[in-house]
Amino acid sequence: MDNDKRRGILGVGNPLLDISARVPSEMLVKYEVKSGDIILAEEKHMGVYDELVGSYEVEYIAGGATQNSIRVAAWMLSEVEGGGTAAFVGCVGDDANGKKLAEVATAAGVTVEYQIDAATPTGLCAVLVDDSNERTLITRLDAANNYKRSHLESEAVQKLLGAANVVYSAGFFLTSGGPDCTTLLGAHCVENGKHFCLNLSAPFIPQFFGEVLDKTMPFVDILFGNETEAAALGEARGWGSDPAVVALKVAAMPKQSGAYARVVVFTQGSSATLVAKEGDVASYPVPPLDKDLIQDTNGAGDAFVGGFLSRFVLDEPLAKCVEAGHWAARAIIQRSGCTMPPKCAFASEI
Repeated sequence: MDNDKRRGILGVGNPLLDISARVPSEMLVKYEVKSGDIILAEEKHMGVYDELVGSYEVEYIAGGATQNSIRVAAWMLSEVEGGGTAAFVGCVGDDANGKKLAEVATAAGVTVEYQIDAATPTGLCAVLVDDSNERTLITRLDAANNYKRSHLESEAVQKLLGAANVVYSAGFFLTSGGPDCTTLLGAHCVENGKHFCLNLSAPFIPQFFGEVLDKTMPFVDILFGNETEAAALGEARGWGSDPAVVALKVAAMPKQSGAYARVVVFTQGSSATLVAKEGDVASYPVPPLDKDLIQDTNGAGDAFVGGFLSRFVLDEPLAKCVEAGHWAARAIIQRSGCTMPPKCAFASEI
C-alpha cells in the first residue's frame, strides 16, 4: 500500500457552519432557550443566525460531528513528519455560508469536496456562549441532510476515497446519506483492504434507526460510542446496559470482511475507555484533569475520535490510538467549542 493511502482519512457526514459568539442572557430569553440546550431550530429560532452575525463578534468554525473529528485528525497529523491527509465530503448550499464553511475547513488543514445543493441553504449551528461560559447550540440542518450517493460516485470524491485508508462517518449520517452511502463506502473498504469506521453518535441512532444500523454494521471495522450510546444499543438489542458486555457483543457481530477483527471503542467521560477486540476488553484510564481547567465538554467525543484516527492511520497500536484520543479530548475541553490551539504538541508532551 502506498504512503498516501496509508496516511489518508476521509470523513463523510453532515457539515455545519458553527457561528459562535458571546451573548448576554437576554439573548437566550429572546429565543426561548435555556443555557446549555442542544436543540434543532424551530421557526421561532430562525432569526438567531443573522442576529449573531449582525450584532456580535462571531467566530466561524467548520462543524458537524464528522467534520469536527476530521479537523482534529488534521491538526494531530500536522505535527507528524511527512504529514497525513484529512479530507471531508458532505452537502452544503450554494450560498455565502457554504463558501465560508469551505474557507474555514480548508484553513484547518482539511481538503473538502462539498456537494452543492442549489435549492437549500447551508446547515448552521448557532453557538451562544453566555456569562457562565455555558454553550447553547441551535442547529438547522438544511442542506447537510441532503447528501446523495451520486456525489460519492463523482470523480473528485472517488479520488479522495482512493487516497484514503480510513473512512469515517458519525451515526448522524445514517439519517441523511443513509445505507445507500454507508454500504457503498463500506464495500469500497472491504474490496480495497481499508478500514470503515462509524460512530453511534447519539442514543436515538440505535433506538430508532436500528434497521439502518444493521445494514451498515457488517462493513464496520471500528465502532465508536460513549457509555450512554452503548447502553442504548445494548437495551435495544436485549443485551443489557453494561458497556463492556455490549462492546463484546458488537465486536462479535457478523462482518463482511475477515481481513480485520472488529474493534469497538466506548468512552465513558472521565472513567476508563473500553476497547473490545477478538473476545477481550481492554480498559484504558483517562488521565485526570483539574475541573477548574475544563471549559466545555461538548466536543470531547468528536476530538477523541479525531485523535484516535490520527494515529490509527499511521498504523500505531490501539493503546497509542487511545492515548492520542484522550490527549486530543483533553486539549479540546480546555477551550470553548471544538477548537484547537494553533500548534499540536502531542508528540512532545507524551
